[in-house]
Amino acid sequence: MPTFKLPLSGNVAQTINPWTWFFNPVGSQVGLININLGKSSNPDVEQEVLDDVASYGRQLGRIGDALLVLVDHFPQDKLAPKEKKAFADLRALLAEIAAVKAKYPATTTP
Repeated sequence: MPTFKLPLSGNVAQTINPWTWFFNPVGSQVGLININLGKSSNPDVEQEVLDDVASYGRQLGRIGDALLVLVDHFPQDKLAPKEKKAFADLRALLAEIAAVKAKYPATTTP
């Protein structure tokens, strides 16, 4: 049987499984775009924080910035090697994140 392609369609493959239609008519997707945020004890509060306060990325960024201040001022002479490595790993992670952020134009933040 010849292959039929519409213009600009490219190579497209879609698996159609009628069993999933019967056993799971809604599936895991309800809308066009769905994001599973995991379980929350109060999803309404979490959604309002995400909508009106800060995204997860911004929240984690601020926590990372504050942790870095604490790490830089913490006396490390009595730390075990494993603990010093944890601080070094945190610094490296935040440096990698800063490098990725530096590739994108700055946006205004509230």
